[in-house]
Amino acid sequence: MSERPCVLHAENISMQFGGVLAVHDLTMDVYEHEVVALIGPNGAGKTTAFNAITGVYEPTNGAVWFCGEKIIENHPQGKMKKLYAGGHNGEYRHVIAKTPDRLTKLGMARTFQNIRLFKSMTVFDNVLTAKHLRRTSNLFTAALRLNYKEEARQRKETLELLELVGLADVKDELATSLPYGKQRKLEIARALATNPKLLLLDEPAAGMNPQETVELSEFIVEIRKKFDLTILLIEHHMNLVMDISDRIYVIDFGKEIAAGTPAEIQSNQRVIDAYLGVADDE
Repeated sequence: MSERPCVLHAENISMQFGGVLAVHDLTMDVYEHEVVALIGPNGAGKTTAFNAITGVYEPTNGAVWFCGEKIIENHPQGKMKKLYAGGHNGEYRHVIAKTPDRLTKLGMARTFQNIRLFKSMTVFDNVLTAKHLRRTSNLFTAALRLNYKEEARQRKETLELLELVGLADVKDELATSLPYGKQRKLEIARALATNPKLLLLDEPAAGMNPQETVELSEFIVEIRKKFDLTILLIEHHMNLVMDISDRIYVIDFGKEIAAGTPAEIQSNQRVIDAYLGVADDE
């Protein structure tokens, strides 16, 4: 167990759709300033786990703590009482379901596997919109322009953030006009604009060429240091995962099969079998 504070603790998270148990009793910890990867074959349940942790889905069973506060808890209800195939039934008795926007305000920001930029907005406005999460003005003060100081500050901070991530030169371009790699970087910059403590990245290198992947790896290491971040990521590019991760969780068919350092994961036979298949006996 790390001596650093635990930023995220997911306990026995299960996500069941009908008779399909997509995530099965997943428990994981992410400690302050770590980069932790969640990996597994296609269809292993990685994004489903992310969605359950970030409030997009209510898990069928289990609980999640963020910076010591319980933010999610659920148990099988309705028809699922009979259908539930996971473990730890009866251990969780409350329903706590914070929505994604409330979790973002607490300091948990995420990106998505498919880029979700505001297509008709400029690079600058995409990031500025995320800044509005922290605004203190309301409809009345905005209508009377009483919030002009806050607006000026947020615009200044947006430009500073774009300079830090290397996008200031394209700030007036439409988000969708950027090369794919820069769109990914913009999506991460927009998440950073919410001032997160924990940044969750869902396959940030998806669709990138080798050079873009190398640049993304360097970018993640850079923003971790500049923004004092803790990072949890899903990724299929194993070079990126092994280069930047402190620890790795591996799941297959929704269930953890291994956890450890990159070196431990690389030599784990269960992981090798899950990714590469088991050779037939001769």
